[in-house]
Amino acid sequence: MEQVVQLVGAFLILIAYALAQLGVLSARGVPFLLLNLAGAIILAGSAYDEEQWGFLVLEAAWAAVSALGLLRRPAAPATA
Repeated sequence: MEQVVQLVGAFLILIAYALAQLGVLSARGVPFLLLNLAGAIILAGSAYDEEQWGFLVLEAAWAAVSALGLLRRPAAPATA
């Protein structure tokens, strides 16, 4: 089961990357950042469970950068 969880996390990140390279997603867009954030959180949790500290640092940093990208996006204009 752990392998399935890791594959889901990895595929989320890889799908985001592939779609950005193909010009389907913007590397600064919300869908790209959310896919990366979700994949990194999943992989970080798996790394923590398996005490893989180097991998945990990598995925925690990946998640933090994605989250920061989401937080730094300009607010959408309010609609009336």
